[in-house]
Amino acid sequence: MAGRDLKDLIAAYGQRDDLRFRRAAQALIDEQEAKRHTALAGELRSLLAGSTSVAVTEHVIPEAPVDRDTGAPLARVTSSSLRLRDLILSPSNEIALDELVHEVNHWELLDRHGVERRNRVLLWGPPGCGKTSAAQALAGELGRPLVTVRVDSLVSSLLGESAANLSKVFEMAAQQPCVLFLDEFDSLGTSRQDATDHGELRRLVNVVLQLLEPYVGPSLVVAATNYPDVLDPALWRRFDLILKLDVPNAFELDQLLRRELAGQFDDVVTPAVRALEGLPQAAAHYFAETVRRKSILSKGALGEDVVRLALDETTARRWT
Repeated sequence: MAGRDLKDLIAAYGQRDDLRFRRAAQALIDEQEAKRHTALAGELRSLLAGSTSVAVTEHVIPEAPVDRDTGAPLARVTSSSLRLRDLILSPSNEIALDELVHEVNHWELLDRHGVERRNRVLLWGPPGCGKTSAAQALAGELGRPLVTVRVDSLVSSLLGESAANLSKVFEMAAQQPCVLFLDEFDSLGTSRQDATDHGELRRLVNVVLQLLEPYVGPSLVVAATNYPDVLDPALWRRFDLILKLDVPNAFELDQLLRRELAGQFDDVVTPAVRALEGLPQAAAHYFAETVRRKSILSKGALGEDVVRLALDETTARRWT
């Protein structure tokens, strides 16, 4: 039994933290399954499924607001089963996101003590490094719907309607607890000093600033960008937590590949790590999927030449 998971289990029980308790219990179940203690793992899973939740509330999936001009939805509303334990994160990011989930579940306690909530998060880093997955995992951990804003639908052909569309999205987040995910945030928050900017875009940036500054609603706002340099400088100050999700190091790549390949092809992990180092997580996912596919089609025969082809196929793609 993992010492950390056992300590988390006991601490969560003492604090009545249902979310943390379930995560620690699930980690212990996963450990028993890995040891092929299937009967024990099954019994533990049944006990966990039958336990009463004291902290996590299932939220109703709301309907997304629509653009007045086109009638198109301004966001995609989904549920997420992803959890933080499903991600490969740097130690500092893992701690930061764990703490954030704990804080969100105790916002009312912070409110009673006059401590401001941290409810605006900015994730930045190269493409394919897990920003969207992190937003999905936060929604999964909190048991809240994930509201992914469609940036293309926010920008309306009607003068001034783009700002109205963005306001509608924030109004929705103020009424229904969710994780509001502003993907490709640079499209909304481009610097107002941009020489190619026109009046409508500048107005939209001002609206973003005005909406973020006073936001104290029941939702967690998560923005993500691959291009932090183009963000308006004033936007950085509006976020309570800023995390960089970077390309994985060799250790993280090793973890990711072993998880993706489920222990079936451990002999290919070390050469793959060397070949994929410096590439984003998406490249490791792609390689693992290619290996599994080739293994299935070749009926389990996976020689060095096949692995080399999978690596060549992966490294030949453009990832940034």
